[in-house]
This record gives sequence, C-alpha cells and structure tokens, in this order.
Amino acid sequence: MKPIRKFTVRAVVPAPLSALEELAGNLRWSWHEPTRRLFEHIDPESWAAIGRDPVALLGEVHPSRLDALAADDGYVAWAERERADLRAYLEHPRWYQGLGEDAPRTIAYLSPEFGITEALPQYSGGLGILAGDHLKAASDLGVPIVGVGLFYKSGYFSQSISPDGWQRERYPVHDPDGLPLTLLRRPDGTPAVVVLALPGDRALAARIWVADVGRVPLLLLDTDLPANSDELRTVTDRLYGGGGEHRLLQELLLGIGGFRALALWAEITGRPGPEVFHMNEGHAGFLGLERISSLIGRGFSFRDALQLVRAGTVFTTHTPVPAGIDRFDRALVERFLTPMLLPGVDPADVLPLGLEPGADPETGAFNMAVMGLRLAQHANGVSKLHGEVSRRMFGALWPGFDAAEVPITSVTNGVHAPTWTAPALISLTEQTLGTVDTEHADWLSPALDDGDLWTVKRRMRDQLVDDARRRLAESWVEQHSGAAAPEWLRKVLDPDVLTVGFARRVPTYKRLTLMLKDPDRLRGILTHPDRPVQFVIAGKSHPADDEGKRLIQELVRFAQDHDVRDRIVFLPDYDMGMAALLYPGCDVWLNNPLRPLEACGTSGMKAAMNGALNLSILDGWWAEFAEEDYGWVIPSADAAGDEGERDAIEAAALYDLLEHRIAPRFYDRNDDGVPVDWVRMLRSTLATLVPELGADRMVREYVDRLYRHAWRHAVAVGADDARGARELAAFGARVREAWPKVRVVHVESGGIETPHVGDELQLRASIDLGSLDPADVAVEVVYGRSRADDTLADVRIAELALAKSPSKGGAATWGGAIALDRAGAFGYTVRVVPRHPMLLSTAELGLVATAE
Repeated sequence: MKPIRKFTVRAVVPAPLSALEELAGNLRWSWHEPTRRLFEHIDPESWAAIGRDPVALLGEVHPSRLDALAADDGYVAWAERERADLRAYLEHPRWYQGLGEDAPRTIAYLSPEFGITEALPQYSGGLGILAGDHLKAASDLGVPIVGVGLFYKSGYFSQSISPDGWQRERYPVHDPDGLPLTLLRRPDGTPAVVVLALPGDRALAARIWVADVGRVPLLLLDTDLPANSDELRTVTDRLYGGGGEHRLLQELLLGIGGFRALALWAEITGRPGPEVFHMNEGHAGFLGLERISSLIGRGFSFRDALQLVRAGTVFTTHTPVPAGIDRFDRALVERFLTPMLLPGVDPADVLPLGLEPGADPETGAFNMAVMGLRLAQHANGVSKLHGEVSRRMFGALWPGFDAAEVPITSVTNGVHAPTWTAPALISLTEQTLGTVDTEHADWLSPALDDGDLWTVKRRMRDQLVDDARRRLAESWVEQHSGAAAPEWLRKVLDPDVLTVGFARRVPTYKRLTLMLKDPDRLRGILTHPDRPVQFVIAGKSHPADDEGKRLIQELVRFAQDHDVRDRIVFLPDYDMGMAALLYPGCDVWLNNPLRPLEACGTSGMKAAMNGALNLSILDGWWAEFAEEDYGWVIPSADAAGDEGERDAIEAAALYDLLEHRIAPRFYDRNDDGVPVDWVRMLRSTLATLVPELGADRMVREYVDRLYRHAWRHAVAVGADDARGARELAAFGARVREAWPKVRVVHVESGGIETPHVGDELQLRASIDLGSLDPADVAVEVVYGRSRADDTLADVRIAELALAKSPSKGGAATWGGAIALDRAGAFGYTVRVVPRHPMLLSTAELGLVATAE
C-alpha cells in the first residue's frame, strides 16, 4: 500500500537534552567529529544505518532511549559542552575578523548546487561539493558569506544498475521538514516569499529555506508552493532536470530570485546586505540583471548600472569544455525578459551580453558563461592549467590580445579537510601528535610510528571492503527481485590487496573505461599471483547522456567476468556517504581525463588527505602539484594521430606504472610487514602536499585576491553617487565609438646597427587618435623572442612616452627605448590601448590597435 502523502514528524526531545536539537540544527556537525561522536553514542547502529544524520536519528530513536540519556548526568554534561563549543565557534572572532574594516561586510555566493552532507542531497558532483567546501571553509575562517541556491525536492537522482549493466535513475522525494532546514519567516511569522513575474500573466513564487552551515547561512529557494500552478511547482523538482524552458526558469530563479531572497534575508535578520557577489559558474548569471534593474529603479542608466554591477562581481568558470556551458535559445530568453520581471531593463541591452563572439546577433544562442564574464569585472578558473585553458577558450571576448592578457586569473580549488579526513586518521593524530588538525599535523614526526600509520591505513581499507560488499549485495537483491545475494559477493575484494579508486561523474572526457583498453593486460594485473591489484569504481552519468551510460555498462560487464569479479567492482549510487569510506580505503587514486579537459579534479585531493597516492594524467590540480613523493604521472600522448591511438598509448603507460612501479613498491615489506618506502610517500603526501590542498587556503585566496579587490573597486566606482562608474561607463562608450579610427600610422627604430646584448633600441611611433585625446590611450611596445610561426614568446610590455601632441587633423608621436638584455631571435610591435585609472586591465574593453 502506497501513502498518498508523506511528511516528517519531529521528535520531542527531553528538556535536559535541548542541546541536541541546537547541535543538530547547525550543519557544523557534518565536519565536527566531537559532535558526531555525541550523536553516535545515542544509538551507534541507527546512526550508521541512517547515514550519520542527527535530525533523522532524533526522529528514529525510541523515546525511552532519550529519556535514559536525559537522566544520565554525564551525557547531559557532554551535550552541554558541545553546545558551548558550538556557540563559541559561532560568536568568537576568527581569521577574517582580523582584517578589520578593509574587507566586505557580507559576500553573496550563488551556486546551482551545494554538497554539504549526504543528509542534504542537493548536489550532483564536483561543482556542488566544491561549493559546500567553500561555505565550510568560509565558516571556519569567519568569512561573512551567505550562500544562495535552490532546494530540489528530488535532488539529483539515485542510481541503480540493471542486470545488464545499464544505469537506472530514481528520484526520491525529500521532505524539507525532515532535513536540517528552517523556513525564513517575516516578523509576523509568515514565510518570506520571492515572486518572479513570468510571461502570460503568470507568477513564480518561492519560499526560502535556511541551512546553517556553521557561521554561514545557506538560502535555498523552493517553488513547491500552493500559490504556484502544478507546472510551476515543479521548477525546483530536480537538479539539472528538464528541457530548455525548465532550466531557464531554474536559472532565472537562482539569479533574480536569489538576489531578492538576499534582500529579504538582510531585512529580516538585520544583517548587512552583500557588497560582493560571487557567481559559481554561469547558472546564476541573471543575478547581474536583477542588480542592474534595481539600480535603474534608483535613477541609473543601464550603462552606468552595468559598470557598478561589474565592479563588485566575481565569476568562477569551472568547465574547460564548451559543451558544459548552458546555452539557451535567444528567442526563449527574450520572451522571459519582460518589464514585469526586470523593470527598466530593455532586452535589447541584455541579449548582447550573452551573445558569443562572431555569432549572428539575431539567431545566436544566449551563452550563460559569456554573460557571466561580461557582468563580472573579476573572473577566475579553478586551477593554474584551467586558468590558461579558460583564457584561450574565452579569449575571443577580448579580441586582439594574447591569451596571457585575457583578464581571467585562477584560484586552484581546495577541499575541506575536516569533512573529508577519515575519523581513524583524526584519532591517530590526536593520540600520537596531540592534534585533531590532520591538515597541518607534523606527519614526519618520529612520535608517529610507520607501523601505526600503516595499521590505520589497513583498517580504512577493511572498512571500504566491508562497505563495498554490503552495497553490492544490496544491488544484487534489487536487481533480482529480492533474491538472496550469492556467497561470492561476500568475498569480493581483499583488505590486504593494493586498492585503486576511481569515482567521479561519467562524461566521456573523463575516460572511465581507459583501463579496459587492453582487457587481457588488465586481467593480468588484477590477478597477478604475487602482486594483485583491485579497483573500486563508482560514478553517475547524466540521465540524458547515453554515451556515459554505455561506458558504465561496458565496465560493469567486464567486472562481471568470473575471473576478475573479486578484483574489480562498480559501486552504484556514488554520493558523499560512499565517498567517506572510498577515499580513505584506497591506496592509489586514479584520474585519466583527456588533458586539458579536467578543470581541477578535487577527488584526488580528498584521497591524498586520507593517505592515498595519486596516479593521474598531468591535468587539473595535479599539473601544478605533482611530485615523485606524491604519486605518479601518466604521460600524455599529445602527439598521437587520433583519439584511439592516444588512448592506447596512455593506457599502456597506466599498465606499465601499475605493474612495474606501483605494485612492487606497495608489496615491498620489511620484517614487520610495513612497506617502508610506500609509507614514506604517505608521510610526505600528508605533511607537505595536503596543506596546499585545503579549502582554507582556497578561501583565503578568494578573499585576498578577489573579494577584497572587488569590494575596493566597487567602493571606488560607487563613491560620490557612483561618479567613478558613470565616468568609466561614459569613457568606455566614447572610446568604443572612436576606436575604429585609431591606428598606428608609422613606427621607426634606430640607435643600433648590429644589435648586441646591452644595446638600447630607440622607437618612435606615430599614432592617429581620431577624436580621442592622448590621455585616453597608452602606447606600448610589445616585445620578446620571435618564433617561426610569427608570434612572440616570453613577452614583455613597455609603455612609450608622448613626445609630440597631435596637430589639428594630424598624428601624435610617442617614443622610448627598450634594452636588449638577451641574445637570440627578437621581435616587437607597437600597439594602442585605452587608458583610464579605473580600468582593471589593459584588455578590459577588448580594444587594441596594433602596428601592421
């Protein structure tokens, strides 16, 4: 019998245990091990069975158990100590408060997904997990961030595997009343609601759920309201679900509704509104349009409002693949951008913001990432290599400039150590090194014995094996209509065998099946009589990606072969709960994307934090941190003739590393059974690599390099009734109009006959400025090592000085000298670029005139 409606009945907690409700209501428990131990003590078996969720636990535990604990003075005192610790954490100054007034009071962080805990399943993969870690690290550092996202009633999806290996999707319904959420309410107790006007006299309403992520509030907008039609109630039904209009509605709600929710939150709580806005990918791009609309309502023009909005906006791109960017039909976007939705905003001003360079203005797609970059004066990729890729990928937005000058920087992602480090490692450092801070512990200390570290690593591998067997048995029962799982499933994997992990989303570029390129060779590696290797694999393909599902099926079918089924397994329904045991239980973490298509790839970071070594293509974060003590680099076959040849070469390299370097080192033991050289690498990874991988390092970088910079610039252009923004906008409009007539008329050089190192090259350039003044431009010489393809390498830039002002209708002259300080091929050119004190980069306006 199926119920017609389901809801959650909250437990009545005895008064002496009121601390438990307060602790369960703040998601700090998801990364604070002492609080988790407090709840585990209530009922260890139930705690594990419900996924380590305090809210669910308090709803499941029998009242008699709570009554018994309420009568236990020791437990009550323990709970009160943890409550006092939480309150101190929330109230006392932290790192950010030490910055004083030279920092924004509030920062908004908008993302389509957030991975905080498996108990709040509002994430699909790396983007959401990164967003969750960003909020947690911000909380630990005291950064005044407010997160904004959507509440998806069915989350992403739950994955199962059919008997023939095909991915199946289920969409379980999540009752927000049973989750660690509270409803944002007005002072009179009514729910706070944001409303978006839609075409056809429709309106989309959304209530606002609040999750307390330590010190950080996370606002989640939910359209499942009686005020909405049945169709509109489903706007927030699934993460990344539905077709074009459905996705567009989600992104309008995230950006426009998100800004309105922030305003309501600030009004209700009395907290300062955001001074800097961070868009985590292009999904939140409509945020900028809502901010422009609000400024137009205060008397600004679109042009001036755009300048103000850009000044305080940060945009982070996460994809190196154009296909990974949301693109909407232009006509569809235009239909929704009505004066009722965005008062004062003309679609004719908005549509060019999303137009891809070179596309037809009448028919070209509306690109959310392109709009995000045009609405943000501060942009970044998520690793050094990804920053380079992004500068090339989006370089056409700044035509005429080399990739190095494209104004997109990079902040390499990090992961939140308290969330991802196994409790066993925390206990180890607590007992031997006197700290629970595994990220900064002295792992090289002689106080920590190699044998003790190896024993813990083996225990974590054993936990993974047990969890994998349980999951596989449950999957079998589901596949076979309740039939009992066969005995062999209870013996798959071996806690004493070298264990390789691979888990992530399954787009084709991540190459899930590269390891299957030579099946016979892989079989030999898996079943080696003395040095066997086992693989634990997990991952989800997007429901609409049949090619990704085919890759999963290919791997599952291989893993079903009788001769290898105990050495390679695919675990269905990869999520944060599985990851908590998977990362610690692996000895090696495999990552083999097509370089350079991995933006960052933080799964390897999480594995490293748990004493795993990386085996990876030199891509993403690994490209900047790889060293011999941290793992192994799979060589990239960039010169291969085609994709098949490249895969074959790189798979062969993977097999060689496993057979000849990795397995021998793992199985080379001393008399105590400890692989001394392997443990040395573990110690080095934990001691010197892990501190660089933390989300605390990442968030500090965002604060120092982007948030404070954006805030200072926003203050500068906004001062004196936004005088700076108005002047900069007017300057940009005037320069763009005049720029077609700006040209380098002539360049002459002299001072040397046969150039030698140490000589100076004298330059004079005649420039036709059209209607511009010399003060509007900078004239620069760009020079470096000339290459055979007629480009420059090792580029340097020097500014020339105005030598002669223009006569009426004539050219002006600039001059200067550059030192020849290195031998070899040399080349130079002269260019003209706009100059204004409030431009943040030479390339910002995308205007340059170069000598021909």
